[in-house]
Amino acid sequence: MRTNRIRTTALAATALVAALSLTACGGGNEGTKSAGPAPAAASNTDGKAESTAPQTPETTAPPTGTPAEKASTPARGKHAGGNGNETAHSGTEKAAPAAATARTACTTANTTVTVTEVTRPINHLLLTLKNTGSGLCDAYYAPHLGFDGAQSVFPILEDSKPQAVVTLAPGEEAYAGIGLTGEPGQGTLHKSKNLSVHFAKRNGSTYDTPAKLKLPAETYWDDNGFVTYWQSDRATALTF
Repeated sequence: MRTNRIRTTALAATALVAALSLTACGGGNEGTKSAGPAPAAASNTDGKAESTAPQTPETTAPPTGTPAEKASTPARGKHAGGNGNETAHSGTEKAAPAAATARTACTTANTTVTVTEVTRPINHLLLTLKNTGSGLCDAYYAPHLGFDGAQSVFPILEDSKPQAVVTLAPGEEAYAGIGLTGEPGQGTLHKSKNLSVHFAKRNGSTYDTPAKLKLPAETYWDDNGFVTYWQSDRATALTF
C-alpha cells in the first residue's frame, strides 16, 4: 500500500511538472516572453542617427517643367497638331529687318547752307552745310560758287579732295573753305555782295537750283582764289 502511495505521489508530481511546462510554453498572450527593446540606431561620425533597416530604391517623379520635358513637349497650334485656333510661340521672336535708310544727294531741298567770315586764315570764308531732311544725304564733290559779277565758276581746289564722300545724317554738318584771293598783287580784286551755291550730283554735274546767300560786308575776291571739297569737319576745311 505504501508503495502504491509513493507511485501515486510521483505520478501526481510528474503531471504537475508537465502542466507547469505547458503553461510556460503554451499559446496565450500572458505567457509570451517580450523580445526586448529594439536595437538602438547606429550613429555616424556626425552624431546623427542612421537607420539600420535595409533601404529599398524609391521612385521619384521628375519635376515638371524640366528641360527634357520641355524639349519633348510639342508646340501647340495649327503647325503642331493643334485645333487651328492656337498659335505656337517660341521663347524669343526675331525682329523684322529694318527698312533701308533713305539716301540721296545733298541739295537745296534737304539742306541749309550758310557763309561766314573767319579770322584765320585771312581772306577766307567758311561754308556750312546742314542736313535738314529725314534721311542721309551725300555732299558730292565741291560746291560750285558764283560771285555776282563773275564770268565763270570759282576755281575748285583738287588737292582738298577727301578720301570718301561726306555723308550727313539728319542734323549733321559738312564744311567747305573759300580762299578769296591768291598771292597779294597777282589778281584783280572784285567786290561782291551775293553768292550762289550749286550742289553737285553724283555724276559731277550740278543741280539747276542754287542756294542764294548774302556775303559778309566788304567781301573781295580774285580769280586766283579757290573753294575746297566738302569736308566732315571745320578745321580741315580751313587748312588750305
